[in-house]
Amino acid sequence: MAGSRKKHPGSADVPTKKSRILEIARETGHSRFTPAEIDEIGRRTSASLGTAAKTSADYVASVLKEAGLHVAWSARPETEDRYEEEFKELLHFADLPEAEMCLVRIDELTRKFEAARERAAAERVREIARLGRRRADMIAHNQKVDASKREEKAEIARWFGIWLETPGTFFDWLEVRKQSREFQQKFAASSTEDEL
Repeated sequence: MAGSRKKHPGSADVPTKKSRILEIARETGHSRFTPAEIDEIGRRTSASLGTAAKTSADYVASVLKEAGLHVAWSARPETEDRYEEEFKELLHFADLPEAEMCLVRIDELTRKFEAARERAAAERVREIARLGRRRADMIAHNQKVDASKREEKAEIARWFGIWLETPGTFFDWLEVRKQSREFQQKFAASSTEDEL
C-alpha cells in the first residue's frame, strides 16, 4: 500500500496512524463499528504507535468512513445525545471496588432503559460494558504492566464477561466469588488496603 508507511532514518517502515487504524479495524472482523469498537481501535492505535498517536473517536470514525466502512454511532442517533450525561465517565475502574461500582451503575442503567423500553440506550450500555471487558483484558495481557495489576484486570474482565452473559444473577455470583478461597488468596490484601 503506497504511502501508508513512513521511513525514519535508520529504522524499518513505520505504519502511519491512518494505516494502523484500518489494520486494527480489519483485525477486529467487525462489519459495523459502534462507539465501543471505535474507542477500542483508538486505544490499540495509541498502544501500538505510542502516545503521540493518540486519536479522537471522531478521527477514527472519519478514517473508517473514508475507507467505506460502516460506522454506527448508535442504533438510534438521538440516544447518544439524550443520555450523554448517563454515559459520561461510566467506565472508570482502577481497582476491584471501582469495577464493582462501575458494574452496579451499568446494571442500574440497563434496567432503567429496559424498563422504559429504550432498547437503543440499553444496548449502548451493553456496548460500554463490552468495551470495559476489552479494556481490562487488554491490560491483563500487557506484559509491561505489573503482574498483580494484570491479575486484577483479568479478574475485572471476568466480571464484565459474566455480567454480559448473566446480568440477572451476576451480583449473587459476585458475592460468592468474593468469599471464595481463591479470591481471598489473590485479592484480600489489596481489598483491605483499599478500605484503609
